Amino acid sequence: MTQPRYVLIGSLIVGIVVLGVGLLRHRSVGVTATGRAGDVASAAAAAERKPLYWYDPMVPEQHFDKPGKSPFMDMQLAAKYADDSGGSSGAAAGSIAIDPRIVQNLGVRLSPVERGRFSRAVDTVGVVAVDEHRIEAIQVRQPGWVEQLDVRAVGDTVRRGQRLAGIYAPDLLATQQELLIARSSGDTQLIAAARERASLFGLTASQIAHIERSGQAERRVDYYAPFDGYVMDLGVRQGAAVAPGAMLFQLASLDSVWVNAEVPEAQAAWIKAGDPATADLPALPGESFQGRIDYLYPELMATTRTLKVRVVVENPNKRLRPGMFAAVHLRGAAQEDVLTIPTEAVIKTGTRTIVIVADDATHFRPVLVRVGAEHGGRSEILEGVSVGQNVVASGQFLIDSEASLRGAFNNLAGPTEGSESSANPQLMPSPSVSSIEGGH
Repeated sequence: MTQPRYVLIGSLIVGIVVLGVGLLRHRSVGVTATGRAGDVASAAAAAERKPLYWYDPMVPEQHFDKPGKSPFMDMQLAAKYADDSGGSSGAAAGSIAIDPRIVQNLGVRLSPVERGRFSRAVDTVGVVAVDEHRIEAIQVRQPGWVEQLDVRAVGDTVRRGQRLAGIYAPDLLATQQELLIARSSGDTQLIAAARERASLFGLTASQIAHIERSGQAERRVDYYAPFDGYVMDLGVRQGAAVAPGAMLFQLASLDSVWVNAEVPEAQAAWIKAGDPATADLPALPGESFQGRIDYLYPELMATTRTLKVRVVVENPNKRLRPGMFAAVHLRGAAQEDVLTIPTEAVIKTGTRTIVIVADDATHFRPVLVRVGAEHGGRSEILEGVSVGQNVVASGQFLIDSEASLRGAFNNLAGPTEGSESSANPQLMPSPSVSSIEGGH
C-alpha cells in the first residue's frame, strides 16, 4: 500500500505544476495584449501631435526640420511642439507655460499696469554756496587812512550795526564842517545841499543826524555792518592808506544759501524754476532742508553733459555752510494719466528694456517697453504695455532664462524672422538674453 500512496502524491504534484504554468502563460498573454494596446494609443497620439521643429537644447535658436543628432553637441535633437511654446490655444505667441507648482515655488509676484498721477523727480548732488544776492561791499569814497580796524580777519562773523573800521578822511571832515556852517546860516536850501553832499561822500542818514545834533564834526568816520553775516574778503589793514573806491570789506549773509546742483542732460527738461527741492546733507544726518529751484543756467557743461541748477534754501539757524556736500532731490510738476509699473519689474540689458507679461497664472512672455522717468519705486511706461495687463515683479529672471532656452525671444517683437507680417524689424531682438545688466 505504500507504493500506490507515493504514486498518488506524485500525480498531485505534477498536476499542480501544470496548472501553475498554464496560469502564468495566460497572464503573460494578457499583459502583452495590454502593452500592445498602450503602444498603439501612444503611437496614435504621437501621430496627431506633430512637432513644429527639432532643436538642440544647448543651442535653442537653431531649428531643424527633421530629427537626428545635433551638429553642435553629442546628443539627439529634441522635438518642439505647438503646445510647448504657447501652452494652450488661448496663449499669446511667444509665451511660455510654467507649471503652477513651479510658479509658486519661484515666488512669482504679479503687479498690474496702472494709470494715474505721476511726478517726475531728479536725484542728484550739489554743493552749498553763498547766496550771491546777499553779498555787500563796504567802500570809501574819499582818500584817507585806517585809524581803527575792529574786524581784522577773513571769516570773522559780524552783527548788524557792529563797527567795522574808523577812517580819517580830510575831505569828509571838510564836508561835515560845511554842513554845520549851513545849519548856522538857517538857509534851508543851503542845509539841504550840504546834507546831500555829505550823503554822496558816504555818510549815512544817522551819521548826518548825529553831527547836526552834536554840532561838532567827527574827525574819524566809522563804518558799520549792514546785516548779520561774515567777512568774505578783507581789503585793508590797520594804519593803511585807502584811495577812493577801495574796498574795505566784503560781507555775506547766510540767512539763505544756494545749493548748486547738476542735472543730467536727459532729465533737464523735467524741471523748471519754482519747482520744489529737498537737500539732505551728510554733515547733518536725519535732517532735510526744503527749498525751491531759483534758476536754471542757460549753458550745458560740456565736460559732464549736465545742466547747473540753483536751489535757494532758507538757513535761519546758520547750520548750512558754504562748501558742504548735499544730496539734492528735485521734483517736477506732476503729470496726469500716466502708465506706470513697479521699477523692479523692468529688466535692462543695455541694448533694450524688457518686462515679463503674465497672460494668465501659468503663461508668460517677454515684451519690449520704452521707459520714461522713475520715481517712488515706479517707472513711467511710454510704450509696450497697456492697462489691464499684469507684469512679473519678482522671479522674472528665472522666467527670462526659461524664455531664452525655449526660443521665445524669437517672437519678442512679433512674428519670427522671415515672416511677411513683421511689423517692426528694427526692434527684433537676438534669440536669447544670456546676461542681464540691470533690473530687479
